[in-house]
Amino acid sequence: MERLTSPPRLMIVSDLDHTMVDHHDPDNLSLLRFNSLWEHAYRHDSLLVFSTGRSPTLYKELRKEKPLLTPDITIMSVGTEITYGNSMVPDHGWVETLNNKWDLGVVKEEASKFSELKLQAETEQRPHKVSFYVDKSKAQEVTKELSQRFLKRGLDVKIIYSGGMDLDILPQGAGKGQALAYLLKKLKTEGKLPVNTLACGDSGNDAELFSIPDVYGVMVSNAQEELLKWHAENAKDNPKVIHAKERCAGGIIQAIGHFKLGPNLSPRDVSDFLECKVENVNPGHEVVKFFLFYERWRRGEVENSEAYIASLKASSHPSGVFVHPSGTEKSLRDTIDELRKYHGDKQGKKFRVWADQVLATDTTPGTWIVKLDKWEQDGEERRGCTTTVKFTAKEGEGLVWEHVQQTWSEESKVKDNSSWII
Repeated sequence: MERLTSPPRLMIVSDLDHTMVDHHDPDNLSLLRFNSLWEHAYRHDSLLVFSTGRSPTLYKELRKEKPLLTPDITIMSVGTEITYGNSMVPDHGWVETLNNKWDLGVVKEEASKFSELKLQAETEQRPHKVSFYVDKSKAQEVTKELSQRFLKRGLDVKIIYSGGMDLDILPQGAGKGQALAYLLKKLKTEGKLPVNTLACGDSGNDAELFSIPDVYGVMVSNAQEELLKWHAENAKDNPKVIHAKERCAGGIIQAIGHFKLGPNLSPRDVSDFLECKVENVNPGHEVVKFFLFYERWRRGEVENSEAYIASLKASSHPSGVFVHPSGTEKSLRDTIDELRKYHGDKQGKKFRVWADQVLATDTTPGTWIVKLDKWEQDGEERRGCTTTVKFTAKEGEGLVWEHVQQTWSEESKVKDNSSWII
């Protein structure tokens, strides 16, 4: 969050499974639509927060499976763990808050007396969360009796039932809503309270997010019965919470437009990249637009037209250089010429490209350095390069690409110099 010198324009706080991530969408199109919108319009002055019931272990697994962006803040284990940045630095103040009237040993002891409760995997048992599976028909009865037992033992505990089978036991002060409230308070103290906050969810453990004052909320179209029931009983007259018509990340994009929180046209929804323009000079947008074109070119979804090649070459400095991850230096314009032979080589295949953590810095008037992670998913293989681009602005020509350098990302599963183009 150090990169922000003023309050973020927008903070999106989103659940992952069946909200940001659509597990019924093998092509991940709604997620990729959100990704390109966020990186071209919001990354530079806004905050992305993932709030998930997943433990750190399962969260990291999901990141390997799906084209998720890197969030600024991660809230995991149903609001019991808050971490910051790429390295996921824990919030120790939040840990201290949750220790109040919480005894993990007593929680496990009392819960073990219920045969209806089946312990979830060891990875899902956390310092401030004990997780079980329970049959839907038994959930209400078990929750009521467990609460009474914890009360008698002097514990201040919260029980959350979600997904039609998951039962989580947490400290009373924990949960996705309380974690968000804590985060907003912390940001306000630092003078960085977001101008707008949008909470996004689909299940029972997301309900608390919509209870936080002054926060907009979207229940995606595929929201579960338990969340819709909560909304009908508690928030049906709240104009700040909507039930989207679109699934998952598509519903999040819809909510951005509905509440007028900022741009909501994803570059992926623009069919002709030559027409994909923004009012103000935005080098981040140029990068997102180029790699989206690159994906469509290789998938054969754009015409094999000299107009595209000419446009790209016109936007490249005559002496511009591309440094390949192998260390080989090539002319930028020669690299663009080489694209001709790759038109449609991924047609009909699972090939997707996305940009992550696109951040532009204006070094001198009219000059920008853009840093990002560029990712390719080719079938089951995923490759990534840390990319640095130098742009200059020339009157009448817009932004000109002067220098592109790529190095293999540490997280890249495959590092094949021979098959990497740009």
